[in-house]
Amino acid sequence: IIAGGETSGAVVAGLGLESLDIGPEIDPGVPWMYSKAGETPIAIALKSGNFGADNMFIKAWDLLR
Repeated sequence: IIAGGETSGAVVAGLGLESLDIGPEIDPGVPWMYSKAGETPIAIALKSGNFGADNMFIKAWDLLR
């Protein structure tokens, strides 16, 4: 779960993620995304700007489990 637009871009680039599948919406404008690239699948939530409620991180974790 990553917050910040610039940070999100840096993490995606650092992980070498070239494509992401959109998953369930955590909050309006903030979906879970999944990468099937590489040997280990990755679930990632990227929150930038004012998207997501105050409890968005808790909701994201609950959806992932």
